[in-house]
Amino acid sequence: MTLTAHVPTPNASRYLQQLCKHWSHKFETECDPQSGVIAFPMGPIRMAAQEEALVVTIDPTPEADVAVFKKVVAEHLDRFAFREAPLAFDWK
Repeated sequence: MTLTAHVPTPNASRYLQQLCKHWSHKFETECDPQSGVIAFPMGPIRMAAQEEALVVTIDPTPEADVAVFKKVVAEHLDRFAFREAPLAFDWK
């Protein structure tokens, strides 16, 4: 099951780079200003910066608690986006 959220923000590139840097101390990450991938234990997190949105995609492992996975991602991004928080996640 793959879930994707389009998160409205004009700071998508900044937030994806901050999240990648934050988790790079614990997990394997790949990141540039337009995209990022984090090898998270519950499954990979992929992000893409658009002009007015951050597109976040998670691929939970079969044993992952999907609700917790979504919450962890949202809470961490909200920390970096404290001026805009809470960000709107429309998981589909």
